[in-house]
Amino acid sequence: MDESSTVQAVATIVSAVIDDVGAGPRELTQAFERLGLREDESARAADLVHRAHGESVRLRRREHEIAALFSSARELAEVRDGDLLLDRLVNRAHDIMGCDVTYLSVLDPATRELRVRTTIGAVSPEFQHLLVPAGRGLVSEIVESRTARWVGRYGTYPKPRHEPTVDRAVEAEGLVSLLGVPMLTGDDVLGVLFVATRRESVFTPEQISVLSALADHASVVLQTADMLHHLRRSEDEARRALSRLTEHLAERDRANTVHQELVQAVLRGGGVSQIAGTLAAALSRTVTIVDAEARVVADSAGAAANTTVALGRETAAAIERSRASGPCVVVEDGAVAAVTAGSEDLGALLLGPGDFELGPVDRRTVERAAQVCALVELQLKAVADTERRLQSGLVADILEAWRERGDDIARRARSFDVVPADLDTVHVFAVDGGARAGAERVLMRLLRGHGLVGECRGYVTAIVDSSRTAIDAGTLRDRIAQHTAHPVLGVTAAPAASPAELGGRFTLATRTARLLEAIGVTGRSVSTDEYLPYASVFDADAATLTAFLDATIGAVRAYDAEKGTELLATLRAFVRCNASPTRTARLLRFHTNTVLQRLDRIATILGADWRDDERLFRISLAVRLDELAHGLAGGQANHPRPGRDRG
Repeated sequence: MDESSTVQAVATIVSAVIDDVGAGPRELTQAFERLGLREDESARAADLVHRAHGESVRLRRREHEIAALFSSARELAEVRDGDLLLDRLVNRAHDIMGCDVTYLSVLDPATRELRVRTTIGAVSPEFQHLLVPAGRGLVSEIVESRTARWVGRYGTYPKPRHEPTVDRAVEAEGLVSLLGVPMLTGDDVLGVLFVATRRESVFTPEQISVLSALADHASVVLQTADMLHHLRRSEDEARRALSRLTEHLAERDRANTVHQELVQAVLRGGGVSQIAGTLAAALSRTVTIVDAEARVVADSAGAAANTTVALGRETAAAIERSRASGPCVVVEDGAVAAVTAGSEDLGALLLGPGDFELGPVDRRTVERAAQVCALVELQLKAVADTERRLQSGLVADILEAWRERGDDIARRARSFDVVPADLDTVHVFAVDGGARAGAERVLMRLLRGHGLVGECRGYVTAIVDSSRTAIDAGTLRDRIAQHTAHPVLGVTAAPAASPAELGGRFTLATRTARLLEAIGVTGRSVSTDEYLPYASVFDADAATLTAFLDATIGAVRAYDAEKGTELLATLRAFVRCNASPTRTARLLRFHTNTVLQRLDRIATILGADWRDDERLFRISLAVRLDELAHGLAGGQANHPRPGRDRG
């Protein structure tokens, strides 16, 4: 055999060992025969070469698998994106195993369901989003056994394990053989890594081992991702807790500052204005303190005192809730807190919107501020009540005991910055008993330093220096009426020349007030000069005065009401004309005979002696009082129409 044949035979043998596709058994046998081996020896040598070729292929595949596992391990150490790692692992398993479809299913520990998370090679949407119920399918068997399982033909898999949705998905993908390995961490199963082919296949132990190694890597990824998720959640919770703690500490700091300043406000007597300013500065929002009638008592933004705040429906309802239960109530545009002392309503704190939400400590701070406001208001009210009682006693002494105790009274008056010698005008106001104290407080605020206020003989009385105050009697009466929400009668006496004359002026004012009250007049401000003749004659209560009017002219009024006549109007004209029939006829524009006929009819009603001096005097007084009452009450005086005989 020549040298070239020998070289060719050796090359054929070597190629059969190292190449993926080498010479076949016949070619190997011929090569060995060319080298001088017998036929049986050539067959055995060819078999050894073929086995060497298989081992070479296996070793190269194993090398590839180990390289893939090393790459996967390196990525586990370098890459932090869990989803990206899982995708690469599934891709690598797909390449190594040389299968048609590779996918990873994740186990839900609560429901024990398995959901397909990542797929390579799958084409049907149904398979890519497959959800396998607990206890069903090959995947559940792998989870339960915690070992690798495979099936050569899916159709032969035991029927009790089949699930219609899984069968449809497998059929849609055309899968025949499936191999799955569990992803384990300690005693827990995280999921299953699958490879599948669209032809019947047999999976070798080496393939199962490699796929199991990749499944272990996937377990590390899932476990690490879960740990990172828990760490991030713990970090977020810690951050939120720190934020809440920081906010709480800031609230506590604000609360401590406010509490200290509120205590100082009470100790220094700073009043509610300082409370409003302190709370506004601490909470960075406007604070308005109103009384029970929604009038401004103090405002951090500088709103004028005694102006009325228009409370919206939501705000008013929130104040009622706060008044019932005591807490600070948050509303859409701020917060409110009622100011109460027991069952007594003293007002409310109104807070505007701010840059931050009021926390629990802030709301308790507002509630404490409301309580301090209540204490300050009670303190001020106690001081005001004491001052009111002192002024009331001083007013009574000026009006009733000046001549005996003038020096002592003057000394006491100086404590109120008032000089009795300068007081010259007396105002009396008819106010219901329950509202008199409030009316006195209103007048004291208006007249501070310009007069004295007190209750005397059942009337709220003010003695003022008219030269120092620009507030007239009508304004004083209007303020009282606004406070009491009821009509108020005010009577002002003529100026007095000295304190000794004030008592007489007061007596005349009270007699005038009683007279007007007796005839039903209220809601007016009058002067004693207007009613001096009547007040000098009458000083009776309403029942006595009504009885007098009924006894004198009541019969005439009743006749007019029954017959539709105007005899009372004729009687008024007759009194106004000094009992002259002729002048009466001229005033009414009637014929004198008509007037005489009416006077005769009056005589039949009142008696023939009604024109005697004594009776006519009484009738004249009654007529004028009746006319006065109608005029002050806003009614018509029942004058007859000129030229029309209704007598």
